[in-house]
Amino acid sequence: MPSVLFHIENNIAYITLNRPDKLNSFNREMALLFQNYLDEAASVKEIRCVYITGSGKGFSSGQDLSEVIDPNGPGMDKILSEHFNPIIKKIRNLPKPVIAAVNGVAAGAGVNIALACDIVVSNNDAIFIQAFSKIGLIPDSGGTYTLPRLIGLQKASALMMLADKISAREAFQMGMIYKVFDNENFVGETTSIANTLANMPTKALAYIKHALNQSYLNTMEQQLELEDNYQQKAAATSDFKEGVQAFLEKRSPRFKGE
Repeated sequence: MPSVLFHIENNIAYITLNRPDKLNSFNREMALLFQNYLDEAASVKEIRCVYITGSGKGFSSGQDLSEVIDPNGPGMDKILSEHFNPIIKKIRNLPKPVIAAVNGVAAGAGVNIALACDIVVSNNDAIFIQAFSKIGLIPDSGGTYTLPRLIGLQKASALMMLADKISAREAFQMGMIYKVFDNENFVGETTSIANTLANMPTKALAYIKHALNQSYLNTMEQQLELEDNYQQKAAATSDFKEGVQAFLEKRSPRFKGE
């Protein structure tokens, strides 16, 4: 079986990390294949939402450490520069909403890949661990950037230094993730979110994502200017015209992502 599964259904790209016997830990093959599927999701017009999850009992336990210590392996430099850093950049720059459906353990780079997604949801069994300090490393894959912005510097520092295991409910309560669903409803509820997003005005969602990316760097005045720019672009889309017309006609809009 391939280390990453991919299929398109109802305008949604489903990407499943698929090394269940290794808790979906990343090796080079898996990282590069994952990047290829993110590129495909970005370029195929039919795709209007991306749904990332893991097979088996985990989302991803991060980097496969056996590859790190392999003298013939890619080495830490390539693991970051060619594997995880490009993955995070592709997720954040992908002009469509990306959902992380965390179905179990998310640790190390696995948790930070999830947190880079636009919407993070989990089942009751999910556990989030910034496990790096346990082996003498620092959080990577954008974790030192995303986590403090989600939950604050104090909590982020503690979770990264102590490598605490955080339950799904704790992650939800501290604002790390959007929602937690019961295990039996998890797939249905999360795919429902994906279907909702896939039928929304895709260009507007992409502009929201780009604006949020820039909000980390801009002053208020710069952000207002950026909002002005993106709002003009959004107002020029067919979906805006359809949204207004549907509102006036008191019916549900039929967005095409155009």
